[in-house]
Amino acid sequence: MADVVQYRLERMVDELDDLEMRGLFSRREIAEIVKQRRKYEYRLKRPSPLKQDYLAYIDYETQLDSLRRLRKKSVARDLKAKGNKKMKQSISDFAGVSRIVDIYRLAVMRFKGDIDLWFRYLEFCRQRRNGRMKKVLAQVIRFHPKVPGVWIYAAAWEFDHNLNVAAARALMQSGLRVCPTSEELWVEYLRMELTYLNKLKARKVALGEDEGTLVRDDRLADEKQWRDENKDLFMSLKDEEINNDRLNVDDEESKMKLDLFRQQGLSVLRTIYNAAVKALPSSFSLRKQLFEILEAMDLSQSEDICKEMLNDLKRDFSTDPEYWDWLASLRFADPKGAPGMNEEEIVLSQAQKAIEVYEEALKVVPSATMFNLYAKFLIGIIDPQKEENQHSELSIHTVDYSSHLLMVYEKVETMGCITEDLACQHISFYLQLGRLDEARKQAEKYCSGNLSDSVQLWVLRVSIEIRCVTKDSPSPSKADLLSIYELLTKILKKVPVSKAESLWLMALKFFANHKHIFDKLVEMSLVSLARDGGSEDGFSLSAAIVNYVLPKDGIQCAREMYKRFLALPRPGLALYRNCIELESNLASVGNKDGLVNARKLYESALATFDQNVSLWQGYYSLETKMGTSETASAVHWRARKTLKDTTALVTSADL
Repeated sequence: MADVVQYRLERMVDELDDLEMRGLFSRREIAEIVKQRRKYEYRLKRPSPLKQDYLAYIDYETQLDSLRRLRKKSVARDLKAKGNKKMKQSISDFAGVSRIVDIYRLAVMRFKGDIDLWFRYLEFCRQRRNGRMKKVLAQVIRFHPKVPGVWIYAAAWEFDHNLNVAAARALMQSGLRVCPTSEELWVEYLRMELTYLNKLKARKVALGEDEGTLVRDDRLADEKQWRDENKDLFMSLKDEEINNDRLNVDDEESKMKLDLFRQQGLSVLRTIYNAAVKALPSSFSLRKQLFEILEAMDLSQSEDICKEMLNDLKRDFSTDPEYWDWLASLRFADPKGAPGMNEEEIVLSQAQKAIEVYEEALKVVPSATMFNLYAKFLIGIIDPQKEENQHSELSIHTVDYSSHLLMVYEKVETMGCITEDLACQHISFYLQLGRLDEARKQAEKYCSGNLSDSVQLWVLRVSIEIRCVTKDSPSPSKADLLSIYELLTKILKKVPVSKAESLWLMALKFFANHKHIFDKLVEMSLVSLARDGGSEDGFSLSAAIVNYVLPKDGIQCAREMYKRFLALPRPGLALYRNCIELESNLASVGNKDGLVNARKLYESALATFDQNVSLWQGYYSLETKMGTSETASAVHWRARKTLKDTTALVTSADL
């Protein structure tokens, strides 16, 4: 191994001498370069070098070559100021890139299956233009023919860099033969073919032989419509009329040429579309992307093929809610409107078209997903700021979409498609409108029906009840408090503690200052925790109760409380951690009992969770800070004897 490393370093002598001779690096810097390269070379010659070893070496050589280029520019600038000739190319100008390429070659040969490494190699070759791009592309295609991105990258390089459309087309077609089910390949192939046609069209325009483009430009259409509507503003002179007569023949020829390109583009699109649908008949996203490409292009008979594609979509995906949602958004985004309509009327017309699509969808696919998408669309219209996809700036005073949305929610319930999410949306929308009584009745109705076990619905219902009893007075009566407590007990006794976190926290917060009911909640929690057990991590009901008791009743009551919970079966690690933190904080401010209680808690926790490394680590840290060296050493020795995973023990910083 040493002989190979030494041989590779000796081959760098000419390059290093050139760097010193040209004044780019000092002798001391060159000695440091040799030292670093020797270190990286030894890493690569290990029996099992890591990928990170190669990447670290590449990063070092890349930074070194960047520094060399900067210094060369500085030296060349100084020579030019002195009137000397321009610096000639030498071995050091090529050696850095050659070495990086060599390291990449070794890396990809060792990690052939790492596609990210191959792409890094390709990007380096593309940026530095060192002439190895074709060879590397051939290698990556040979090793990864099933990766669509490889074919797309190779075709893009041939199309953009080499301007070789035939080679790019051949690569894409080969990729489609190998990966016929790749949506990305079909879409990129269509884009490439249409881009090529558009470039040919642009070349004709630049030569003055044609006009227009294959890319749809709505601004030109709007300008032409405005000029047609305002012909009286453009009074042509007699000479212009004569010239227009002479140019009619030229216009017809230009239109024929333009139609030729549009017809060819349509033929390409139709061919690729049919082949893609045949290869992927059940892919809705592919059809959608192809349709969007068609809409962006100005092709011959594009409206006819648009209708054909929409009919195919409806035939194949009429039972897919995603299709109807996409169709509704398409109708909503359609800018066409009746003549004479202002902007607001056009928007209203678009919204009505989208609603008609959703209504038709409900007849075909009466599902909860379809209702959810419909409701989301209407919410986006009523309150655009609430939804990420803002549909419009329609005012609720212009069209009463709120009542329409409420009718949709009622229809969901009638058809038996109601879900927890839709029910919560229904109640929340009533609250948004400020109709508290309707929200209260609806929440009670849902919680008494098939969704009676939904914690989210019960949270809404209880929060509404609390708002109702505190609406007139901040301090509710005893009867109101008891009614809310009884409401909570209905669900808290049925649902496991782990699922009812928000309900328990709401109850503890509301009844924190009402000792009689708070004590009842504590007794109920003891029963629930005895049945379900404590939490190992995350939310801990017992810890939350202790944290409420501590500021209200003091440390002694808090200790008595957590001792009651620890006496239950399976108290949970989260409670131990919370109590240990509480006692450790007290010990750090001088409380004598804090350290004793913290040690007892650690011992009790380790009796159950003796393989928990972080628990041993915390115990050792506590003894190091507040105990003695003997107690800390004893904890360390016990940890080494108890833990089975020695790797975790070694990697733990505090042990």
